[in-house]
Amino acid sequence: MTYEEFCAGFQIRLNEQQAEAVRSVEGPVLLLAVPGSGKTTVLITRLGYMIYCAGILPEEILTLTYTVAATHDMAARFRAYFGEELGGRLEFRTINGVCARIIQYYGRLIGKSAFTLLTDEKAVTAMLSGIYQKVEGAYPAGSDIKNIRTLITYIKNSMLTGEEIRKLEEGCGFRIGGMYQNYCGELRSRGLMDYDDQMTYAYAILRKSPETLQYFQNRYPYLCVDEAQDTSKIQHEIIRILAGEQDQLFMVGDEDQSIYGFRAAYPEALLRFGQDHPGAKVLLMEENFRSNARIVEAADRFIQKNVFRHEKHMRAARPAGAEIREIELKGRSVQYRYLVKVAQDCRTQTAVLYRDNESALPLVDLLERQGIPYRIRSAELAFFTHRVVLDIQNMILFAENPGDTDLFLQVYYKLSTYISKENAVRICEISREKKLGVLETAIFHGGLQPKVRESCMEICSGLKKLLKDTAEQAVNRIVRELGYGDYLERAGLGDGRLFVLRALARNEESPRRLVERLAELQEIIKEKKNDPKCKFILSTIHASKGLEYDTVYLMDVIDGIFPEGEPGQGKMAGEKSRDSIPGSMRAEADRDLEAYEEERRLFYVGVTRAKERLLIFTVNRKSVFAEELIRGGISALSRQTRERADLRIGAVRAVQGGFRKGREGNAFSGEAFAQFCEALGEGLIVVHKKFGKGVVAEMEENWVIIRFEERERRFELKTLFENNLLKLQ
Repeated sequence: MTYEEFCAGFQIRLNEQQAEAVRSVEGPVLLLAVPGSGKTTVLITRLGYMIYCAGILPEEILTLTYTVAATHDMAARFRAYFGEELGGRLEFRTINGVCARIIQYYGRLIGKSAFTLLTDEKAVTAMLSGIYQKVEGAYPAGSDIKNIRTLITYIKNSMLTGEEIRKLEEGCGFRIGGMYQNYCGELRSRGLMDYDDQMTYAYAILRKSPETLQYFQNRYPYLCVDEAQDTSKIQHEIIRILAGEQDQLFMVGDEDQSIYGFRAAYPEALLRFGQDHPGAKVLLMEENFRSNARIVEAADRFIQKNVFRHEKHMRAARPAGAEIREIELKGRSVQYRYLVKVAQDCRTQTAVLYRDNESALPLVDLLERQGIPYRIRSAELAFFTHRVVLDIQNMILFAENPGDTDLFLQVYYKLSTYISKENAVRICEISREKKLGVLETAIFHGGLQPKVRESCMEICSGLKKLLKDTAEQAVNRIVRELGYGDYLERAGLGDGRLFVLRALARNEESPRRLVERLAELQEIIKEKKNDPKCKFILSTIHASKGLEYDTVYLMDVIDGIFPEGEPGQGKMAGEKSRDSIPGSMRAEADRDLEAYEEERRLFYVGVTRAKERLLIFTVNRKSVFAEELIRGGISALSRQTRERADLRIGAVRAVQGGFRKGREGNAFSGEAFAQFCEALGEGLIVVHKKFGKGVVAEMEENWVIIRFEERERRFELKTLFENNLLKLQ
């Protein structure tokens, strides 16, 4: 059957780029497909072309997808095009599914049973909780367990070496290396493996068992891979080995849509496809059929500034429609009330997209209170088990139960009590014996130094006042008066969750009601049954990938929230900043750039979900992303100022990087500190870990005054430097 007969017989209509991809069935091929370009249609059509026109047996083709749901969807779409009989002869699998078959085959080959796959989430949580207590000597929060699991997945999928794990540990806040080793050892001792082990074991088998490799290469001489930008390093290695010397490999993806770095997605494999697969053909699909031309043109202009990408341009198949609209607000909380009104009058498919699940919680709270229908996609509950949220709840509960020694031991060092651990344990024993409040015991029977005793009296007084506060006043009292804000700064923890807590607290009359409302919301989200007919949809951008909506609102497009971290890094900071860094520091600079570019890709994916209308919430126009998307530039700094800042960023990064090395040996470099001070200057925009973006108002010999949105603050330069609290934008 010719291509023309094939298209006529199955009523297939493709543009020139799509047709070229369908007909390219020999050798390694990478198809880079921009959003809305019909990649799944092309992949399905190509499978049909391989069978009907190229004479390839369907049993010889293995199509790999990212999720189980995607395998079912693709198989159903193929059957809809080409019929049930042919569809039943094709294999659509996840990479984990193929790895399971590799392990089973090898087990039969050597006459041994494979480890049992651990699928019980409660068992995994219990195992990791015990390991955390063993390694860290403390009880983990639910968010800690989630973070550990994510990091273990990252380690296995990224194939990290011992040295790379040690580097990863430096920035994660706990000893992940020891936990990883303990976890792997415990799995092996129990004869278990997790889903990530399936890939590491399959990879090892393919490398050491020629017979197993030969079997699967003969079984599937043709490989098709969807969503290649989401595939991890070890998955790419498994695919490369299976493709072998024949290399009949077809990969579809787009590095501009790679947004799963935290899951170890490895878009670099797409950039080096030609190196890994000699003679490879790289094809493009650049026509977007989804969004109106204004959205397409703005999104393409935005993503062009990323460095780690193939050269391509998205172009619109549709005419221009509504302008992209920026909704400028004076405060972040205003967007919730705005969206409640949108939800009340929602008659067309409307999605509210956000970077993190917690962004939607104040909106969910208001929608639930007013009984307004909504759908929520892939909502997570990690916010409710995060340390900051649990700490605030525990402090409220301790205020209500001053004799609860267990609560006291969880919060005393996070408040300004200045009690040592040894004294805290001793005071708790006395408290239980005398049946007195713990702080009362500390004050009158603790034998503490006068200043410590005075601090305990202040905390005790503050906790009593807290019980008469409104919920929002109580949160503010805990953070500002009782010392919790200072603890967060010392611990290097962000205060983003405090904003959400305050937003939720604003609707509650008492601290106790805030604790109760958090439990209610957790249950509401957990048990939420979505009405598929509901037009108003809440979703993270990650969960919306591959979907499209008539209208899209992007929430929290605010520097420091989205993008997370420092706006102005990476490409927007210019390559001058990288060139100003010594060669030894450039690997770290490149990692910073990669992380920042993923933030840009996430924004790009959110933008390209919109078909007709795109609306973006900003606060006081403090958004590099919105500025660049809508107006094509950056307004925060003039070009000349930006160039000067670029050089300073490079200098500060080099200094801070050198200091981190010096700190490992407990050394303080006077030269590095001097360079840090020299890099600062009046009028320069900086970002403080706790207080966010500000402007250097005044420099003194040992101090700096920084003007933030709310007020000016004075900092000791040495403290800022030693704790890495300040960075240049």
